[in-house]
Amino acid sequence: MKMLVVRSGWHYVHASLATMLLVFTMTSSGPVWAQDGATAATTDAPAVATATETPSAGDAPVVVAPPGPPSNAELKVMLDTLWVLSTAFLVFFMNLGFAAVESGMCRAKNCVNILSKNFIVFAVSSIAFWVVGWGLMFGNDADGKSDGGLIGKTGLWFVSGTDNSPATGDAYKGDYGAISWTGVPLSAKFFFQLVFTGTAATIVSGAVAERIKYHTFIVFSFIMGTLIYPVVGHWVWGGGWLAAKGFFDFAGSTQVHSIGGWAALAGILVLGPRIGKYTPEGKVNAIPGHNMSLATIGCFVLWFGWFGFNPGSTMAVDPGLISHVAVTTNTAAAFATITATVTAWLLLGKPDLGMTLNGCLAGLVAITAPCAYVSIWSSVIIGCIAGVVVVVAVMSFDRAGIDDPVGATSVHLVNGVFGTLCIGLFTETSLIPAGTSLKAGLFTGGGMDQLMVQATGVVATCLYVFPVALVTWLILKATLGLRVTKEEEMEGLDLGEHGNEAYPGFVMQAPTH
Repeated sequence: MKMLVVRSGWHYVHASLATMLLVFTMTSSGPVWAQDGATAATTDAPAVATATETPSAGDAPVVVAPPGPPSNAELKVMLDTLWVLSTAFLVFFMNLGFAAVESGMCRAKNCVNILSKNFIVFAVSSIAFWVVGWGLMFGNDADGKSDGGLIGKTGLWFVSGTDNSPATGDAYKGDYGAISWTGVPLSAKFFFQLVFTGTAATIVSGAVAERIKYHTFIVFSFIMGTLIYPVVGHWVWGGGWLAAKGFFDFAGSTQVHSIGGWAALAGILVLGPRIGKYTPEGKVNAIPGHNMSLATIGCFVLWFGWFGFNPGSTMAVDPGLISHVAVTTNTAAAFATITATVTAWLLLGKPDLGMTLNGCLAGLVAITAPCAYVSIWSSVIIGCIAGVVVVVAVMSFDRAGIDDPVGATSVHLVNGVFGTLCIGLFTETSLIPAGTSLKAGLFTGGGMDQLMVQATGVVATCLYVFPVALVTWLILKATLGLRVTKEEEMEGLDLGEHGNEAYPGFVMQAPTH
């Protein structure tokens, strides 16, 4: 076991953290520090630090000095890496939340299918992003600097080549301002970005639920992780042309949620509504979910996971910024929950639980882009608006014949757009990261400049994602087939697509429409 020697003058907390992190990160060949940034400190020290080694006959004892404590730079690398990975694990955990929300809000006869889609989509996204997604998103010039272009050009396949992600170079610090994640190993960066990719693909699942072919959805998810998500990702987070114009999206209102929302909307339009959703006269029939307990649990999981989603996007241990982001995130979610409940109560006559849950998620989506740049009071306003908007959007999509079983487009698309624009509306001068081009918002002492840049990003994302997704859906429809048969949809996708049931032995009530 390696021994950590605490020298006089070291603060007790530093020593304790260093001890825990060394035990966690050291391997048998010695500690491995930052891949870049701080100088690597790999050592061939023996597995056990001892005062002497066993000498050969006639030789004097050999004194071996124990390893010294890590430097401040090395300790920061370890803390940053631990933070990035821990928050990435929280974002990964959100897959459970999406699975629970979607399955709970849909019918029991499709529960297995929905759970299976949500499970496999992360595996598919992981493979897609590893094969080529990361390279298209973060591959830049050979010197590692951002190119202001459309796609990455170096290290395209299998996260190969040097670590040339733009956030590792001084030339590009993205949304993180003076906070540098240069010392975080490439694998940590890759995994953090990977879990966001999976989230974008999962959004699509809810919108096309209860009528899409299982294998076709898998193929689309792979395309999402290779040709759709990473391209816009290069523009926004990879030093591409939107970043060069001064577009900001701290944790993904556009980069994750709007991308998923535009792709989902295209899928809904090609698929068409579920059988029984509309009468021949066009009247909307409600199709209630089978397990609102499960949906509620899923929403709590997502709310919890969002504290990895947003605070984790600091990509470094900055106590002040992490704390601020956590509070703005929670505040927006809380107020959106209340306003969505009240709005549904006024418009529908009852405080609909589904609207309450979607209100919470809408507030979280809306605050995701501006969470680091707006005040707590601005997060109150953002949350209040998001809660109202999501209820109105759900009802509007329904009346327009766009059948979204879980309200994914209302939550992720509509509020993803709204949250992105909020940077241009509410950014505080005091919260602008040093060394960036971000400008104050329209309502906080600034002008229209930042709002126009944010609007440009919204339009550009729509003009790329929606047509590409639409063409992809149409090609899949013509080749693999997109929608299950009428008989299979009526019976349920659990039996038709998977040959089993979520609740065997229970007799389900026949639909009333």
